[in-house]
Amino acid sequence: MPNYQDSIVNLACSIRKYFGLDPRHKTIKDIDELLERKQPRNVVVLLYDGMGYELLKRNLPNSFFLNNCLRGFSSVAPATTTASTTSIITGKYPKEHGWLGWDLFFVPENKIVTMFTNELKDTSIKAANYSLAWKYYATETIMEEINLEGKYEAKYISPYGDIKYDSLDEMLDKIYLTCMQDGKKFIYAYNPEPDSTMHELGTNHKKVLKLFKTINDKTEEMCKKLDDDTVVIIVADHGHLNCEPILLDDYSDFKETLDGDVWIESRLCSFKVKNEDKFVLLFNKYFSDYFELRTKEEVIEMNLFGLGKEHKLFRKSLGDYFALGGTNKYFRYSKDSVNLKSMHAGFTEDEMIIPLIVYYR
Repeated sequence: MPNYQDSIVNLACSIRKYFGLDPRHKTIKDIDELLERKQPRNVVVLLYDGMGYELLKRNLPNSFFLNNCLRGFSSVAPATTTASTTSIITGKYPKEHGWLGWDLFFVPENKIVTMFTNELKDTSIKAANYSLAWKYYATETIMEEINLEGKYEAKYISPYGDIKYDSLDEMLDKIYLTCMQDGKKFIYAYNPEPDSTMHELGTNHKKVLKLFKTINDKTEEMCKKLDDDTVVIIVADHGHLNCEPILLDDYSDFKETLDGDVWIESRLCSFKVKNEDKFVLLFNKYFSDYFELRTKEEVIEMNLFGLGKEHKLFRKSLGDYFALGGTNKYFRYSKDSVNLKSMHAGFTEDEMIIPLIVYYR
């Protein structure tokens, strides 16, 4: 389960604190102490999508990343890019910012929409001619807040950010060149690998192992060129696990208990049901060896999606029941749903624990 006292949100809150913003939540003590002691001119947070702590230990023993890793710490629930990267760039928990997962039920629109692509779930059909996610879940980033304050600078290096790039080499070059510029600043850099490759090939394919080594070696080369006024914090948003699908089309009696499609994530799956008793009976019959079933009230009570003040649409975006993945299975609602070799958003160490890597001269 997520540890919301030592998570990627708490790291973001330490960054907020160092740059004079309201921390919002508990910070990470050893990061606070390092930044206070070193007073770096540049703080870089470099996020490699999917690069979980357990994968690092298996794929990169005695590496630059592991040799500079303080420990593993927690992602958020669900352990997925939509929720976790929104948390690292805001310092908010998922229930506060509302970006709960890859697909979300938008109550005002009565649609399940893929948040990053603005498409109806499992289709290429645009949900609207504007971003529904930004209409209903717009949130200010740490970078925007720092720049608005005007005392320091913040840069966002990402294929989707203010400073774009096309390759790993180009991203690392842009981080280095930005660090060389005058002024005290925060630099957030996002890279979509190794997540993309692992989804396609699985976590232990030879191309994945080679990719891990390339990322490690090239990041080390960039870091060792930096001056001693820079602290680089390298993290992931979540880890990965090789998985097998459960196609709900094969369970027609169970599927008949559902009121429409499922959403959030395939390993943290939200269901709206029309026949509650039969739903629970058949879920336990077919899937209880692979998933833990929780009600909407239980996930709220256990603070599964974090702490703090709920987004105004948070409760409305939740289904009646939730399946929490603890083995290597994931749900496909239909044959149009994703079919990938490696997944995340479940509740295993491989998915939930991410590395906290810190490098400075």
